[in-house]
Amino acid sequence: MQIPSKYDASQVESKWYDYWMKHNYFHSTPDEREPYTIVIPPPNVTGVLHMGHMLNNTIQDVLIRRARLLGKNACWVPGTDHASIATEAKVVAKLKEQGIDKNDLSRDEFLKHAWDWTHEYGGVILEQLKKLGCSCDWDRTKFTMDDDMSEAVIKVFVDLYEKGLIYRGYRMVNWDPEAKTTLSDEEVIYEEKQGNLYYLNYKIEGSNDALTIATTRPETIFGDTAICINPNDERFTHLRGKKAIVPICNRVIPIIEDEYVDIEFGTGCLKVTPAHDENDKVLGDKHNLEVIDIFNEDASLNSFGLHYQGKDRFEVRKDIIEELKSEGVLIKTETHTNKVGTSERTKAVIEPRLSDQWFLKMETLAKPAIEAVLGENPDINLFPKKFENTYRHWMENIRDWNISRQLMWGQQIPAYYYGDGKEDFVVAESIDLALEKAKQKTNNQELAVDNLTQDKDALDTWFSSWLWPISVFDGIRNPDNEDINYYYPTNDLVTGPDILFFWVARMIISGYEYKGERPFKNVYLTGLVRDKQRRKMSKSLGNSPDALKLIEAYGADGVRVGLLLSSAAGNDLMFDEALCQQGKGFGNKIWNAFRLIQGWEIDENIPQPETAKIGLEWYEAKFQKTLIEIEDHFSKYRLSDALMSIYKLIMDDFSSWLLEIIKPAYQKPIDAKTYKSVIEALENNLKILHPFMPFLTEEIWQYISERTPGEALIVAKWPENKAINENLITEFEFAAEVVSGIRNVRKQKNIAFKDAIGFSVINNENISPNFNTVIAKLGNLESIKETSEAIDGALTFRVKSNEYFIPMVGAIDVEAEIKKLTEELNYTEGFLKSVQKKLSNERFVAGAPEQVVASEKKKEADALAKIETLKASLASLS
Repeated sequence: MQIPSKYDASQVESKWYDYWMKHNYFHSTPDEREPYTIVIPPPNVTGVLHMGHMLNNTIQDVLIRRARLLGKNACWVPGTDHASIATEAKVVAKLKEQGIDKNDLSRDEFLKHAWDWTHEYGGVILEQLKKLGCSCDWDRTKFTMDDDMSEAVIKVFVDLYEKGLIYRGYRMVNWDPEAKTTLSDEEVIYEEKQGNLYYLNYKIEGSNDALTIATTRPETIFGDTAICINPNDERFTHLRGKKAIVPICNRVIPIIEDEYVDIEFGTGCLKVTPAHDENDKVLGDKHNLEVIDIFNEDASLNSFGLHYQGKDRFEVRKDIIEELKSEGVLIKTETHTNKVGTSERTKAVIEPRLSDQWFLKMETLAKPAIEAVLGENPDINLFPKKFENTYRHWMENIRDWNISRQLMWGQQIPAYYYGDGKEDFVVAESIDLALEKAKQKTNNQELAVDNLTQDKDALDTWFSSWLWPISVFDGIRNPDNEDINYYYPTNDLVTGPDILFFWVARMIISGYEYKGERPFKNVYLTGLVRDKQRRKMSKSLGNSPDALKLIEAYGADGVRVGLLLSSAAGNDLMFDEALCQQGKGFGNKIWNAFRLIQGWEIDENIPQPETAKIGLEWYEAKFQKTLIEIEDHFSKYRLSDALMSIYKLIMDDFSSWLLEIIKPAYQKPIDAKTYKSVIEALENNLKILHPFMPFLTEEIWQYISERTPGEALIVAKWPENKAINENLITEFEFAAEVVSGIRNVRKQKNIAFKDAIGFSVINNENISPNFNTVIAKLGNLESIKETSEAIDGALTFRVKSNEYFIPMVGAIDVEAEIKKLTEELNYTEGFLKSVQKKLSNERFVAGAPEQVVASEKKKEADALAKIETLKASLASLS
């Protein structure tokens, strides 16, 4: 069969992906095999493939492909998240381009536009994952807004409400004025920003006195409803029982006393704005203060802002400072750094805002999830373990979850109002059931569907994705179906530590609440993909490469290897495009090795040479030892280390050593037994490499012989563990050093490899002659003779205490050689003195770690042996 001289990734990848899809290798149905299940962290429906996705999904594909090779029923469920805030923002922007205002549309009209957008753009990222080689069960693709998924979400909401865990409350929430919705505490990113601290004077009613407050937000003075002092602060005893006048709006407000005020901080006088600060709200409730909300939904000022009404908060800040200055109220301004909360999605500065919202009580729900990860006998393992501290921090300080969002895109909250009051509502899975509940609650059989109004809010996106491992198998609506019973709990979850609480912890909570068990056994937390300068990759920095262009340039296999070569679990990946080139080069090396083997002529009649026999026995032992290493790395989720073990095995042991050992002489045939064995060795290499480089390995596998579809590499059998001959490995390592010594001598003395040379050894190490034929072939030796005495006039080198001699071939410059050896001897003697000086220091020997002392003693022994060899060489030249 004619094999192309170059590996063409672009043709190979599309060919084999189509082949795998055609033969349904990715699809899984329950059977008698052990299941192995992964659910994809659903990327946002708005997303396109970036480096984080590339890393995360490559890791998942490695795990799922290995599970198939291990004979497990591997099921990788793909899907996307509706991403309520991000998607609604995209749709609103598109409507704006068409001259349509979202507020002019009914909910149904807006949702039609949202679904149109989703159908047009929503599947992009999943199609891109196919380019990477992801072997997902595409028949099981889910979307968090699918009808069955939405039904599950609503069912859970109703259940938790009926358990008394969901409630409606008027609370201070995080408000995103750009998306015009609330955010949970976890969706707020705090950033240090440089601002100003403004000192303002408030007049005291009925006197010429004034008090001074300090604020970073002078625009909020319109919402002030009190000034607070500490009752123990002697500076302000004269203010007790008095009132202050708010500048500009001239509202008279009480001066209250509370030990909450820190005497040592600021001016000691605190302006209280209950509508716009969480701590002020607590003070306001305690002292029955008026609550004045000065902002509209978009953070512009409302009528309480007087002549600033309709202006943006930051514009007002600039303008009001000038007005306060002109009125003599602004005393001074200082630069001030403080932490400002911003929206994770829109990056807008969030506003604390009082609002009616829906909350889920978390404290009781969280307890099984805390025990599952942090208990004495954990059910769930985090890799690496360092993230247990992060998990502990979130879970042991958990707050009630604000689950409502002021959005249209998402599952609409199933609360139905039937009266004028905020408490006149029922919660039900449908409007028909709601009507029945409302009739029972009001004892009014005249109520009709038209009398009910559904809550306008949508549920937080995470309230759908927290059910993901259960709902993708329809385990909420149908808790006893075949799929959920077979595939749940899933095995491994691969995700980023940034959503450890957002998603991972919440899935664990829902798993114990709705299935009574963990949703997955292991959580592999990847690091962030950074550039060579350790900067996070981002569009704004221009340091994030186009994922698809990388695949186009280096092939999917090359990119996968490039990503994983330096991707230790939980540590950030310093991405360098050169790693992808290295991955591509690795693939080319394997391709060329295969072409070399396939180019050999086979002779059924010649016997197997001893050289090939011992070489193949050694490689089998080395392969088995590497197999154990790989399996250990997989058990610890050290995929980078597993790949590196395979890389070294194939690049060094297979390509550089084994193929050289068994390679027939020029234009000579290879015996059939050796050929068959090296093909078996190659096939085993392909099996362990397949999870990392699926396309290249399948291509070579199929080239090896005419295979039927059932013999595809993707469903082949992972190599079996066998007994390891450790002696062969040790003996070969010694033999490899000897070969290297011979090659060094040839190189230094310009002895052509085609010229066979004599070779003798003083075998002080009692090394077995097992690999003598290998040494002779790879060193092109006439023979290997054992001797008890040094050979005069020969070139020498040592391996441990064994001394090797190569008779000099041709004329050499004796004087130059003596000079070179003398310089090396002087250097080595100087090095020996420094080591012996250290070893003669009793304090060093007594205080240094045992392994350090042992290392120095080895240096001493090696130096002594080398000096002896150099002196012998000089003597033979004299």
